[in-house]
Amino acid sequence: MKKRKLVLINPVNPVRNGLTINKTSRFPPIGLGIIAALTPKSWDVSLIDENWAPFTYQDADLVGITAFTSSANRAYEIAAKYRNNNVKVVMGGIHASLCTDEAQKYVDSVVVGEAETVWPRVIEDFQAGNLNALYKGSWIDLKNMVMPQRDLFNPEYQFASIQTSRGCPMDCEFCSVTAFNGNRYRRRPIEDVLAELETITQKLIFFVDDNIVGYGKESRQQTMALFKGMVKLNLGKWWFCQASLNIADDDELLYWAGKAGCKMVFLGIEAEETDTLKEINKNLNIKIGVDSYNKVFRQIQKAGIAVLGSFIFGMDGDDREKLIHRAQYCMKSEIDVIQTTLLTPLPGTRLFQQYKQSNRLLFQNFPDDWNHYDMIEVVFRPLKMTADELGKIMDDLNVQIYSLPVILRKAQNTLLNTKDSASSMFAFKTNIDYRNISRNLLKSRNEGLTTVST
Repeated sequence: MKKRKLVLINPVNPVRNGLTINKTSRFPPIGLGIIAALTPKSWDVSLIDENWAPFTYQDADLVGITAFTSSANRAYEIAAKYRNNNVKVVMGGIHASLCTDEAQKYVDSVVVGEAETVWPRVIEDFQAGNLNALYKGSWIDLKNMVMPQRDLFNPEYQFASIQTSRGCPMDCEFCSVTAFNGNRYRRRPIEDVLAELETITQKLIFFVDDNIVGYGKESRQQTMALFKGMVKLNLGKWWFCQASLNIADDDELLYWAGKAGCKMVFLGIEAEETDTLKEINKNLNIKIGVDSYNKVFRQIQKAGIAVLGSFIFGMDGDDREKLIHRAQYCMKSEIDVIQTTLLTPLPGTRLFQQYKQSNRLLFQNFPDDWNHYDMIEVVFRPLKMTADELGKIMDDLNVQIYSLPVILRKAQNTLLNTKDSASSMFAFKTNIDYRNISRNLLKSRNEGLTTVST
């Protein structure tokens, strides 16, 4: 009996390359790998991944597609090609979950939220000829969570991705994680994570958790057990992760992270001034205090780990002088790697609702205009300057931040502070990646491919 065919699709925003311009900043679509693993063995599953090549049509009995907000319009374009051939299309992921009514206009079925609890029923209903228009997943206990089917991923991915937790109680103004994964922090059993790590063949790993350390004493103990377990297994991996500033409170935890192979940690700094942090509800950073930032960075570096600090530009309190000050802080601080983004009101966030209600969104012809919502374009009306002015200032500041003298000085300081050549290499290459993204964006603007409206 011929197997049914499921085609999974990872679309990419066709307007700009963004992170995909660098091979080292492309990450496998772990969600689609999980969907593949949940699909019965009686199905043949393939993956079309636009991180590596533009979409080409494959015959399918059923199509599963995901999308971030900036690639949602591309997802709908691809879905139309299948629906025109009477092939059913199911869409999930964060954008479809937070813009469900919109997504239902372009696909046959939408999976809202985490798919593990509903995907088997999606398959059963499809096979019975009774596919529903909507399935709502629940926030699951992560024990015995399936491992992604990694053999579907392009072998050119330089990093493997793995997840140890879901959910975030922080609920920042600009972030949609809580809306998608809930405000309760849930962890996988450490033995499950270690077992999955042993199956990964790649040297480099990205822990996709929003905060690998988690919240509270018990969560820290579990994280410590994970790091010690990695050392005991002698996995020999190099990895980086995301965490909150309070990771620096625990020297022992940092020691075991470094010993387990951590080379870089991503911290959401966002701003260097308390009033700006209050504006976006970044309460943990306020509690730790902006004057303590460099102390935090040095504590992490003492463990041989580089620090990637992310900064947001374009908050309501930002004028030209504040933006310049933030950029200067980025360049002069102890941070090893700098990520700059423009404040972007994404669907599902309080920020989006506020800007929509106050008529401050510049692009509202959805879904077409979702292409603009990629965190590197001004998509709203700032309070203290025009959108054109904010875009131009940001372009000028990125030229300075990602200039070779700054990057080389950062690399030298990383080696001095971490005394780890691999961490220094990680940091240097990541700064070069961000430089490439910035230069590519500026080139697109100059060629008229990207516009900023007032």
